[in-house]
Amino acid sequence: MIRETAQAQKPMGFLSSFLIYIPAAVLLFVQTHYVIPYLSRVTGQETILFWFIVGGLGVFLPLVIAALLILKSEGYSLSSTTWRQRMRFKTLSRRDLLWSLSGLVIVGLLSWLTMKGLEIAIGEFEHSPPFMTFEPLTAGRYWLLAVWLPYWVLNILGEEILWRGVMLPRQELAFGNYAWLVHGFGWGVFHIAFGWHLLLTLLPIIFMLSYIVQKTKNSWVGVIIHGGLNGPSFIAISLGLM
Repeated sequence: MIRETAQAQKPMGFLSSFLIYIPAAVLLFVQTHYVIPYLSRVTGQETILFWFIVGGLGVFLPLVIAALLILKSEGYSLSSTTWRQRMRFKTLSRRDLLWSLSGLVIVGLLSWLTMKGLEIAIGEFEHSPPFMTFEPLTAGRYWLLAVWLPYWVLNILGEEILWRGVMLPRQELAFGNYAWLVHGFGWGVFHIAFGWHLLLTLLPIIFMLSYIVQKTKNSWVGVIIHGGLNGPSFIAISLGLM
């Protein structure tokens, strides 16, 4: 029988959570430290191109597939009811929008302060890992934006579907009000491949987004905050505005 109610969910504790976080982190590490540099070296193309391709198809698409497999193991069908009730992609209320916009501003500010604090403490450092570093786009390279767009969609939806849509509701059953802390820590583990400098600057979004999505019980809030910071910042960097 297909289950369609949140009451049918089982708690997702430390072991079951990190049996997902750790393999995902290993996959990201292997793709970014071995596969992408190799493809860039043998083709002569810049690494950012392969981050879009390999990251999208080799990391974030597998996250979507993992989410679907988990839902299937729980007995859920892929339906609008599952999307809204089980995964909590619900219509945004005014309260949800307020949390989303506040989260965007606060996370953006705290991330900037963290970055500046690190620069004061240790000096200038690369704000992106090697596989994401690139020069601002110039004539003849704007086509990279067409490759970036589907990657960006897979990046945001892949993470929000699995982390917030599938895992967080079950982690709340296991950890209650403190689920966002466990969730944020696991999401941080996933980003270890980015290096410790960048990981520190990601701490505001890692924990605040987790808290806000748990607070609102609406996965679209995570999409807005995550996508709203990720997308515009890339556009600004690619156009040489940052």
